[in-house]
Parts: sequence; C-alpha cells; structure tokens
Amino acid sequence: MPGTRKLGRPTAHRMAMLRGLVTLLLENGQVETTLTRAKEVRSLAEKMITLGKKNTLASRRAALAFITKEAVVTKVFNELAPAYADRNGGYTQIFKMGPRRGDAAEMAIIKLIDAAPAAKVEEKAAEVEEKTEE
Repeated sequence: MPGTRKLGRPTAHRMAMLRGLVTLLLENGQVETTLTRAKEVRSLAEKMITLGKKNTLASRRAALAFITKEAVVTKVFNELAPAYADRNGGYTQIFKMGPRRGDAAEMAIIKLIDAAPAAKVEEKAAEVEEKTEE
C-alpha cells in the first residue's frame, strides 16, 4: 500500500496525533506507543531533524509549522541537529514491547539514538591512539 498508514482516523485527527507524538519524541527523547504509530512517527521525526540540519529560515518555519512547541523547535535546531551532523538518517530506534493488556495491540518504544556517546567513544579512541604514539 503506497503512502502513509491511515491509523483508523480522519486526516486532520491523524495529523494532529502524529504532530503531538513527534513533538513529544523530540522533547523527551522517547515515547511509548503502538508499533504502527511508532513507524509513522519515525519518518516524520527524522524529517524534522533533517530540517534542523539545514538551519535556514525556511527550514525553521517549516519545522514550526509541524512541531507544536516553539521550545522543541529551538532544541531541534540548537541541540539535536548538531549532534547528528555527521549522520545521514537513522536518528531513531524502535523497540517492540509486546502486546498491550486490554486490546492486545503491539506496543513499542521509539527513542532517539544517542549521538553523544558515539562521539565520546571516538574521542577516547583518539586519546588512546595519541598515548600509543608517545
């Protein structure tokens, strides 16, 4: 099926829900939701981080048009985008949690990949190389 998942909602309701989930994910770093919602949120959140990497007035306005909180847009442009500057996509991970009690919907946690620890590992590797050269 081409396009996006409809998630059993009219377009306006679906987009409002996805905007809220993307804002929550970028604000807190992780969100627990159903697996299908997480898969939809992943593409939208990655697009917002990619807009942050461009860092132009037009990209900031495009992000403000989608993300519901101004503080989150500032965080995307000032913190998240520089952290993922050398990464070409794949900013999120989805972990399956199992079925939800009640309706047995497949639950998942979607979270942002931590870019800072990878940078710290590279710095430590560079320090080790410097020490071995001495």
